[in-house]
Amino acid sequence: MRINIITLGCSKNTVDSENLAGHLAAAGHTVYFDRERNDCDAVIINTCGFIGDAKEQSIEAILQQIGVKMRGRKARRLIVCGCLAERYRDELRTEMPEVDEWYGVHEWMEIAAKLKGVKGSEKGVKGSEGTIVPASKHLSSHSLSLPFTPSLSSSILASRRQLSTPRHYAYLKVAEGCNRSCSYCAIPLIRGAHHSRPIDELVEEGKRLVESGVKELLVISQDTTYYGLDIYRQRRLGELLGRLATETGAPWIRLHYTYPTSFPEDAIEAIARHANICNYIDIPLQHINSHILNSMQRGIDREGTLRLIERFRQLIPDVAIRTTLIVGYPGEGEAEFRELMDFVREARFDRMGCFAYSPEEGTAAYRLGDPVAEEVKEARVGELMALQEGISLEVNRSRIGRKLRCIVDRHEGDYLVCRTEYDSPEVDDEVLVRLHGGRNPLVGTFVNVHITGALENDLTGTLV
Repeated sequence: MRINIITLGCSKNTVDSENLAGHLAAAGHTVYFDRERNDCDAVIINTCGFIGDAKEQSIEAILQQIGVKMRGRKARRLIVCGCLAERYRDELRTEMPEVDEWYGVHEWMEIAAKLKGVKGSEKGVKGSEGTIVPASKHLSSHSLSLPFTPSLSSSILASRRQLSTPRHYAYLKVAEGCNRSCSYCAIPLIRGAHHSRPIDELVEEGKRLVESGVKELLVISQDTTYYGLDIYRQRRLGELLGRLATETGAPWIRLHYTYPTSFPEDAIEAIARHANICNYIDIPLQHINSHILNSMQRGIDREGTLRLIERFRQLIPDVAIRTTLIVGYPGEGEAEFRELMDFVREARFDRMGCFAYSPEEGTAAYRLGDPVAEEVKEARVGELMALQEGISLEVNRSRIGRKLRCIVDRHEGDYLVCRTEYDSPEVDDEVLVRLHGGRNPLVGTFVNVHITGALENDLTGTLV
């Protein structure tokens, strides 16, 4: 079969889709990662169900594919899986009977088994092995013998992951699920409890990724700072980072999705110690007002948050901190929002995102209602992001004149689009380098760039 996988939501979903693709390709299917493609025998939509906007995007994607199916372009099989399907499967099955099958977040092997012996209208492959077809010319995928999920099942661990990202970076998912009890978050309801993968297993995966051409490992999970507590009875993120840095050969390692409460000191020290761990910490703080943080069940208050940020900058002077914040949470009045604005102004985050609060059924905060009007939430998002844009511009201008090591993500027109160690792919700033005289390093290589200009969300420079 020709199978198209459409992935929505976060990078954890990306890894799930890549593992599923590996199983499907091993069964002889041709797999695409292309949201625009409409000519496949089967479409699998890996959905997100985190907040209201994400759920709406997932619903729209399903409806779009139902429309393609009903127009009779091909006798297509439509499969929906992932977080939205896990959470609302029964309701969605009733509302959308055109979808052939629904699967949750831990049923990837069932999908692969279901499609293993199914043939499509066009084979598209030769022999028993299938292929992976990238969405565009700058994306490439390859087959690796890698673990499928953090499960201990031997059949899952024998799976073959296929990357959907450009081949020079890959997400390394170190755990599944979450043991936190944040009042606004439905992830533990969807994904279940935290399950760490063994360090040796992760180091081996990292090695194989690097051997295949990956130059940047992005460490992810629902909560990376919890890593190790379930299987080792202690936090082992610092040890994991150190071993990835010394044993995989990865030029860059980047830390994502950390949690402020009980942040492991040895993880900060590992970033400071190893040159190939990027001076970058992604830490969603959500708010700064102690009353709001207490209601959110974050396990930290204003003073603890400020001490943690100070510790980051004390041990890693050149650190870039990325955070996300929530506005419009129940109980956030004008005073609490102004406190949040002042905090952002003083903290001077390198990168920041902001979400309007979305009440989620089954969470502790759901009983608080949704007292902040939507127009107020959106106005606060706009005001906060406008403040951050000014800060980002100042941070970027401070880098003018510096020579920075960058990785080339892609080639667009007359420009190389690159990133510094302070920026993660898809969510952060880019460095635009104009090409002259046909000097065009291959995508995925490291180049030195002299920074000559700055915008709110981009840098410009010339090759050194």
